[in-house]
Amino acid sequence: MLRNKSSALLMADSDVLLDLDYTSEQHASDCYGSLQNGGFMPPRFLAAAAAADDEDDDPIYIDCDKGGRQPQHPGGNYFRDGRTKIDFVLVWEVRSRRKRRSRVRGRNERAGQAEGGAEEASRSEQRKAQMARWRDKFVHNLQCAGLLLEKEETVSEKKTIHYLKLSAPWDVLVYYAEELSLRAPLQAQPNPDFNTSDQVLRKLCLPNIMAQSVPNKPVDYYTCAFRKSKMEKFLGCEDSDCYFTNTQRHRIVYEILARTVYGKRKRAEVGVARLLNEGAYTAVFPLHEGTFEITDHEIPPDQLNQRQVLFHYWARWSKWYKYQPLDHIREYFGEKIAIYFAWLGFYTAWLLPAAVVGTFVFVSGIMSMGSNTPAKDICTSGGQYLMCPLCNTCSVWNVSDICPMAKLGYLFDHPGTVFFSVFMSFWAVTFLEYWKRKNATLAHHWDCMDFHEEEERPRPEFAAMAPAMEHNPVTGVKEPYFPKKDRLSRMVTGSMVIVIMLCVVMIFLVTVIMYRGIVSVMMFHTGSSMLRTQAGNIANISSSIVNLALILLMGQVYTALAEQLTKWEMHRTQTQYEDAFTFKVFVFQFVNFYSSPFYVAFFKGRFVGYPGHYGTLFGMRNEDCGPGGCLIELAEQLFIIMVGKQLINNIQEFVIPKVKAWRQRRAMAAVRGTQAPQKPPRWEEDYELIECEGLFEEYLEIVLQFGFITIFVAAFPLAPLFALLNNWAENIGVWFNILEALSHLSVIVNAFLIAFTSDFLPRLLYQYKFHQDLTGYVNFTLAYSPPDYNHADHIMCRYKAFRDSDGNYTLFYWELLAIRLGFIIAFEHVVFFVLRAIDWMVPDVPVSLELKMKRERYLAKQALADNQEALLVSRGSASSPASDASAGHMSLRLQ
Repeated sequence: MLRNKSSALLMADSDVLLDLDYTSEQHASDCYGSLQNGGFMPPRFLAAAAAADDEDDDPIYIDCDKGGRQPQHPGGNYFRDGRTKIDFVLVWEVRSRRKRRSRVRGRNERAGQAEGGAEEASRSEQRKAQMARWRDKFVHNLQCAGLLLEKEETVSEKKTIHYLKLSAPWDVLVYYAEELSLRAPLQAQPNPDFNTSDQVLRKLCLPNIMAQSVPNKPVDYYTCAFRKSKMEKFLGCEDSDCYFTNTQRHRIVYEILARTVYGKRKRAEVGVARLLNEGAYTAVFPLHEGTFEITDHEIPPDQLNQRQVLFHYWARWSKWYKYQPLDHIREYFGEKIAIYFAWLGFYTAWLLPAAVVGTFVFVSGIMSMGSNTPAKDICTSGGQYLMCPLCNTCSVWNVSDICPMAKLGYLFDHPGTVFFSVFMSFWAVTFLEYWKRKNATLAHHWDCMDFHEEEERPRPEFAAMAPAMEHNPVTGVKEPYFPKKDRLSRMVTGSMVIVIMLCVVMIFLVTVIMYRGIVSVMMFHTGSSMLRTQAGNIANISSSIVNLALILLMGQVYTALAEQLTKWEMHRTQTQYEDAFTFKVFVFQFVNFYSSPFYVAFFKGRFVGYPGHYGTLFGMRNEDCGPGGCLIELAEQLFIIMVGKQLINNIQEFVIPKVKAWRQRRAMAAVRGTQAPQKPPRWEEDYELIECEGLFEEYLEIVLQFGFITIFVAAFPLAPLFALLNNWAENIGVWFNILEALSHLSVIVNAFLIAFTSDFLPRLLYQYKFHQDLTGYVNFTLAYSPPDYNHADHIMCRYKAFRDSDGNYTLFYWELLAIRLGFIIAFEHVVFFVLRAIDWMVPDVPVSLELKMKRERYLAKQALADNQEALLVSRGSASSPASDASAGHMSLRLQ
């Protein structure tokens, strides 16, 4: 029964729409909500909706027949009439009353607290009743908004799963299409091919293995904002069933779901998102367009549904090297998903030249290892250079012991790596400039260029927790309000928490450093010559693995903490919430992932001191660079962190969804039980699927990867290759700003990396001042220990530094420092000047796109003009002789 003023009238609609035993009987034409109705919003439903708002606490109960007979469903995503298309499905689960009672009774008996258990059961029942009232009122208001409804159930002994199917009739679609300014087609045009490589290969008459013919390619149109009064101007307006795409229908229906009231307006009890958050519904989703499997291989390609096309031509391992069907992705999943895959594909394509150049630089280093004079000197020195002990309890050693590492270090520190770091600096910024062009082209092609977010509604969590209601200065509507001063204080407090977490990261970094020192000493004292020689290398690799584990652990902990902090800060809109959350997570993950490589690149080996005056940290001698230099250690760190993270992420992305899907299917099978073994309907199959968790983690992973391949590329030329291998089989908003900042940071970091970490400039200066072929370079870089250095062996030893016998820096050191600083200034100025020139020469919007935009604006102006021809005709027919004469006089004056 319906407890309101229109209960008699509304009951008939509820029986028709929600009755499982509906037999398609004919109803009166004014029976709004029936499948035969074509009206938009009858006056009596406007009154009913107003009454519902006035009586906020009045619950609405909808009776429906819950017979056990399973209805026969037509093929496709339609109501039982076989004509009304399903646009969205609402799902909620209700446990069996008998099951609930037995569980409560069991708890009471075990606890021995019958009264407390009864109170708990009472509160639980009250909560369930509140959820039911909210659902009933929400459903009633959806009917008032014009949606068509039909209900299904899956019943078992444990629980009942309710499916409420929603459909938007033509009048509702037209009304909201104009309100939301959806784009409507004016004139068809050839669908352009945006694959630059395909165009280049065609001009060169070369075969393109990446090209593929995907059936049912969406048509491209010139479009403009939809207007109901100009319906006849738009293409396809005569076909109401297919005029709006499925994506547009989904957007319209979700807009209604997001606006619909289910409780008290003054409490902002509005929208399906908050109902999901409260637990009134367990899921809300649009349906997939049929199955993705192709059972009959004789089906012509043009008869495949959209889901089958995407699976067969895109989401398969065998299509990893093919162009992505972006238009099909956009048509099925929408622009937000499509733009992510467009950006990922564009980024992956640009990684190809970077990977080729990086691999060429690495191979050239292997081929030129034999010409490395310093490595030859080290390998042939024998006992000529006796090196100072690496720890207080260690003994002296010969520099010839590090011969293998000296040869290997050349692979990561030779003139080719300097060239590659310059190349990658240009690559990063050029990539972003051309992505802006690609983004503009896709935005116009997908009708997103002129898209602006309307005034956003408050987030459901914000609405539920806001302490007051105030008028919105833009819309004038009363909505939940949280004082800005209180939000600012919370943000400051949250910032302190972030600083504390960053300090925790630094503590873990120091712990890893100490672990590395302890492992090195343990390896040295084993007595094994091999372990003594490779002690530093073993310590560096094992500490990198430990560091990766800590990074991943801290990342999980902090992401959960950042989510709670961002919620606590009470951001009003979803956009503000996402921006604040993104900033917090990226700042932390930047420090989390890059702190160790930054330490190895710029701090390790800088504060060692010299024999007799070593620097210490917590009683341990400060770390020095290994035998092969700091660049090879940096390369090891980057390889383990970057590649290890990619492997773990790929396993998680593959295994965890499979496990979740298996558990969901198992739960649904338990509910269906011994029912008829026919194929379950589409809404049940889609309910078994796991929920998409958004694109945040995907964007974060790629952006961190972008930092690895640009910031430290001078030490790891193969980074673009590993990034390419990881990505090749898979408006980006605030992430573009982050990428742009990383690209500029990479220029600065690579300049310092070449100047202070690499041996490129010391070798260059030595070649200029002494020997062009680097003869004697090893001896020149080794200083003698001071006379006052006391050691158990009492032997004068050597150590790597540009110092005199008293431990003071030599003139060569200061000359080298000046050259290093000059190189950094010159490097940055030249690179940034060229980048600005590239920015100026490469327009953000291609010239061809500007021409298309002008053509589209012209067509839109013609289509939306206010009956100018009719106005001229009416003026001409209504003109009098006097008016004709005056017009003639005017024409004479104008001549």
